Amino acid sequence: MAKITREEALHYHASGRPGKIEVIPTKPYSTQIDLSLAYTPGVAEPCLEIQKNPEDAYRYTAKCNLVAVISNGTAVLGLGDIGALAGKPVMEGKGLLFKVFADVDVFDIEVNEKDPEKFIQIVKAIAPTFGGINLEDIKAPECFEIEERLKKELDIPVFHDDQHGTAIISLAGLLNALEVTGKPIDKIRLVVNGAGAAAVSCTKLYIKLGVKKENVIMLDSKGVLRKDRTDLNQSKREFAQDVPFSTLAEAMKGADVFLGLSVGKVVTQDMIRSMAPNPIVFAMANPVPEISYEEATEARPDLIMATGRSDYPNQINNVLGFPFIFRGALDVKASAINDEMKIAAAYALASLAKEEVPASVLAAYQLNELKFGRDYIIPKPLDPRLIIRVAPAVAKAAMETGVARTAITDWEAYRQALKTRMEHLHNFSKQSPA
Repeated sequence: MAKITREEALHYHASGRPGKIEVIPTKPYSTQIDLSLAYTPGVAEPCLEIQKNPEDAYRYTAKCNLVAVISNGTAVLGLGDIGALAGKPVMEGKGLLFKVFADVDVFDIEVNEKDPEKFIQIVKAIAPTFGGINLEDIKAPECFEIEERLKKELDIPVFHDDQHGTAIISLAGLLNALEVTGKPIDKIRLVVNGAGAAAVSCTKLYIKLGVKKENVIMLDSKGVLRKDRTDLNQSKREFAQDVPFSTLAEAMKGADVFLGLSVGKVVTQDMIRSMAPNPIVFAMANPVPEISYEEATEARPDLIMATGRSDYPNQINNVLGFPFIFRGALDVKASAINDEMKIAAAYALASLAKEEVPASVLAAYQLNELKFGRDYIIPKPLDPRLIIRVAPAVAKAAMETGVARTAITDWEAYRQALKTRMEHLHNFSKQSPA
């Protein structure tokens, strides 16, 4: 992982025009006629059409390609509850990733409101502007209620990336790791260290794909979620088990899969040694994993390991998901991002990892070879094929499950349009001033 100094980070954000995103016109504006069409009097015509048929907002406005990245700053990366304004650089960064990976436009919206009900009402009030909403960095358990309510009460996709992005990407890696090791998904014993938003969402998605709930042991900072504990909230009680042990070391004995979404350096080599043959370890605490790659592989050479870091094999990175998931959802004007769309994205990612890796990707990572196996179970974020694999898979799932407002009929033409779109975007960015 590249070492970035405090001074470099601050200079990056402050140099030139402060921040990381801007608004650019998409229509001509150099003549009087252009301005009369863009604003008064010409702008009245699309307004009247939208008044008659609200769906025409997708035809006449940027709603069709606009996502809100909304946060109250209560759970910002590893920084915690730093407040809405202090979280703005993160939300702008998310907007940059949406744009450069999938040409999705973003308004970042920082809401100074911690009360879930008030936050929900604020988001509902501004929702008509957008084709989708990405909830970001909202602490658990409030994030569960906020997302669930907004999904029910709005007719556009609402997606809490901290939950579902991690779940989708890690599921893709898990499917491939199970294939490499020959472990059936319905037979594995899973230990989940962490009981926050991402851990709960990951576990629910894995169960939907075949993991047996009775084979899941989840832990929080106080130990195993046992049924005799009286301090568990509703989301934790769902995964409480009637077991005779309480510690991570005890839970790890004989486990097939470890999913870490907690804090660094809580897993020892002895714990790894106690796992089942061909163990799968996803140690995703950032920036320090639950156990280092070097320690884990030394303890168990037969292990498959993934982390959230770019300097180790098998990086579980949410940027593999959210830009392309929203791209597919927006392109069919979806009213939701449902489980079928999430699973379709995971399968598309898993499938891509089995294909030959282009030379351009190898060059980007200064590698001579990447081949499906223990050290390559998930695609690299800079793989240009991601958008033409994941977005169509998501769009197709939206159509098949009845949440798409429009249909794509020529999939090859759609994939080509995505390639052209990204080429145009990157050519434009090269011409733009620094």
